[in-house]
Amino acid sequence: MSEPAAKPPRAILFDWDNTLVNTWPTIVECYRDTFLALGLTPWTAQEVQDRAHGSLRDLFPQLFGIRAAEAERVFYDTFHRIHLERLEPLPGAEALLARACSSGCYVGVVSNKVGDNLRTELAHLGWGKWISRAVGAKDAKRDKPAPDPIYLALDGTGIAPDHTVWMVGDTPADLMCAHAAGCFPVFFGSVEQVSERLKEFPPRLHARNCHELAALL
Repeated sequence: MSEPAAKPPRAILFDWDNTLVNTWPTIVECYRDTFLALGLTPWTAQEVQDRAHGSLRDLFPQLFGIRAAEAERVFYDTFHRIHLERLEPLPGAEALLARACSSGCYVGVVSNKVGDNLRTELAHLGWGKWISRAVGAKDAKRDKPAPDPIYLALDGTGIAPDHTVWMVGDTPADLMCAHAAGCFPVFFGSVEQVSERLKEFPPRLHARNCHELAALL
């Protein structure tokens, strides 16, 4: 766990998938069904975790070319069938959100999950009491790693996107987004991931889990 920052944040913006909730099993199954439907060899679970970063509107044209729309339909057919029943908060996530709110932070979510789906999951968990705004893919003009979702999440709050705003996430796209917006990048995950994959857009803090992140507050 990193040493605490010099000042507590005024705002914390969390990624959603695999930062506050465990959704890898759902994502892996959605990718498997998509690849199979298009007659392609599915990625392994590890390949999905290594490669499935970014919003589908950015990633699928690169992966599937002219069949991107077809691939997206298959992906979401599986997703809508399974995502709520499998939605699982990460250990300590609720206590982390409660801690952030009790410290006076503005709390938001900035995700590359489609905004309507993101907000459906948030409502399903009853986390609206802690999270003031949830911005997902297609809500802003561009998705992460562009800074637009952070700007939208802070719009109207009077909080500028600066070092007092933590952007917390588990992928390079989250850190790239934080750097692009001028916010304080916080990596959520293992130290090995930080050292091996994130050198170009380094985090200022990192925590392995929700309990460590709560301690940083």
